[in-house]
Amino acid sequence: MATGAAPTPHAALMDSVYKGQRHIYDLTRKYYLFGRDTLIDGLDAKPGMRVLEIACGTGRNMGRIGRAWPGVRLYGLDISAEMLKNARKALGDGATLGEGDACSFDPLELLGEATFDRIVLSYALSMIPDWEAAVSHATAQLAPGGELHIVDFGDLGGMPGPLERMLHRWLAKFHVETRNTLPEAARRIAMAQGMELTSQRGMLGYFQLHVLCMPG
Repeated sequence: MATGAAPTPHAALMDSVYKGQRHIYDLTRKYYLFGRDTLIDGLDAKPGMRVLEIACGTGRNMGRIGRAWPGVRLYGLDISAEMLKNARKALGDGATLGEGDACSFDPLELLGEATFDRIVLSYALSMIPDWEAAVSHATAQLAPGGELHIVDFGDLGGMPGPLERMLHRWLAKFHVETRNTLPEAARRIAMAQGMELTSQRGMLGYFQLHVLCMPG
């Protein structure tokens, strides 16, 4: 399992956030990170395909991907060394993991692969300052015919006003910011690269799901 130094301010922030939380992360997040399993069910990953999760956290999604799509080759990347401790414990030798920045990682150096057939960004962009750069960088790592699958908080526009404001304040405590312009950014990036884009808005605008497909 590959590791790489990521001594950046954002890496330090993520380590400080998750050093204690990583022990209860999966138990608590299942109650409000909706749409993750919808994304996994839609991967349509065949045996032998290389599946990378950027900002893989504890490895929860990667474990589910491995069970849902047997025979895929799993890869994970995270900027937080603390979260990767959990991922390594959970996944063992079942995945290749690397420590790096979503906006600038070198997949060949960190993970031993130049491109991937499926890439996943699950509730990651809302914590990445330069999130548009992360999307663009992810598309650059796709193999011909590959797909980038994104799920994250939506605009929350269908929720009652007081509840929406309360949720925004609560998320801010964890350095999470909803990306309301993600649909437009996904369309712009897809158009610039000749990719096909499909999008889904979750109930009440709670989550958004986008799939960008690279031409074969």
